Amino acid sequence: MLAQEIIRTKRNGGTLSTAQIQSFVKGLTDESWSEGQVAALGMAVFLKGMNRDEAVALTLAMRDSGRVMHWPDMPGPVVDKHSTGGVGDKISLMLAPMVAACGGYVPMIAGRGLGHTGGTVDKLEAIPGYQTRPDAALFDATVRRLGCAIIGQTADLAPADKRFYATRDVTATVESVPLITASILSKKLAAGLQGLAMDVKYGSGAFCDSLGMARELAESIVAVGNGAGMKTRALITDMNEVLGLSAGNAVEVLEAVNYLRGLNVEPRQHEITLALCSQMLLLGGLARTEAEARTKLQAALDSGAAAERFGQMVAALGGPTDLMEHPEKHLQLAPVKKPVPCPRAGVLAAQDTRAIGIAVIELGGGRRLASDAINHRVGFSAVRPLARLIDEFEPLAYVHAMDEASADRAIAAYQAACVIHERPEPATPLIAEVIG
Repeated sequence: MLAQEIIRTKRNGGTLSTAQIQSFVKGLTDESWSEGQVAALGMAVFLKGMNRDEAVALTLAMRDSGRVMHWPDMPGPVVDKHSTGGVGDKISLMLAPMVAACGGYVPMIAGRGLGHTGGTVDKLEAIPGYQTRPDAALFDATVRRLGCAIIGQTADLAPADKRFYATRDVTATVESVPLITASILSKKLAAGLQGLAMDVKYGSGAFCDSLGMARELAESIVAVGNGAGMKTRALITDMNEVLGLSAGNAVEVLEAVNYLRGLNVEPRQHEITLALCSQMLLLGGLARTEAEARTKLQAALDSGAAAERFGQMVAALGGPTDLMEHPEKHLQLAPVKKPVPCPRAGVLAAQDTRAIGIAVIELGGGRRLASDAINHRVGFSAVRPLARLIDEFEPLAYVHAMDEASADRAIAAYQAACVIHERPEPATPLIAEVIG
């Protein structure tokens, strides 16, 4: 099929056939479509949209552009979770071993940081020796033996998506709901999942800054995921403040380890973690009700079973064998630690969460360019939640930096991102909606 005719069809608002979409994805994979043609179709879809059948066809074609994992004879359901990203979002680190301890199997293909949002793979690389790109045999064996393994995307999983996304990123067509949907789900379907719990975040620290945008994306992902044969449910969750007590890489892994050990459990983060894990157990048939799922998950935490799974996973993928017993020995933090003073007494009423994510990048904990190396040691810890009464000069958080100058810049940025009022603002719901 001629590329220009496929582009013309979508440019004119027409519906692409499955054959046309498969021809496009083949062109992505074998590079018979030029960058200009890929960009043109991306812009046409951005402007004219896609219906559900088109989005399903694009998702399946990109899934089939590379290796598709299969999990025959697995004694439990193969399920996963995906988040649209936020600041301080370390839930995957706790969620995978919790679900594994309840009988699920979680082959999690995670991503790196994107823009101001942190990435699970970057966090895991703060653990000395951890292999985020093991060979297929080790990944398969770890999932089967322990019930979970978290790794980065490999080159042979949905390679068409990788090329299409790179073009979209430089042609201002990233913010297209059907293309975001296909990008996320093609990789999840390539992982051989039976069920997916989607965490679509909205607010000042999220990709979706409004509830309406988050709802549109969640509904699209649920419809296309189910249309492609994978049980899919989405939670729309709040990202108007840092999630949990930390933002960075090593600091977030340390918080996740402590959470699994029952130490410093932050209530908001705990609630969202339980909610997403519960959906995974329900999708996999491991619980009949949400109450039953939560009981099982809490038991996995209280018994130490979830913590044990995480420690075993880290060791199996090349990390230290005693991370759970001695996390501070392995998760090195930056040498300069300074408090972020509250400028005046009052209530922490609001937060520009995106600005805090940018402050982590400025410290060196994220990338300005794709080729940048990350400093895993920097970030913020002991983050104060919203609606908390704070005395003057009481810390809003602590910064971990490589030198005094960068620490002072981060302190100023964090203070500027916080709004102190006489009384709290009306709270946004932690879980706004459940879709599907």
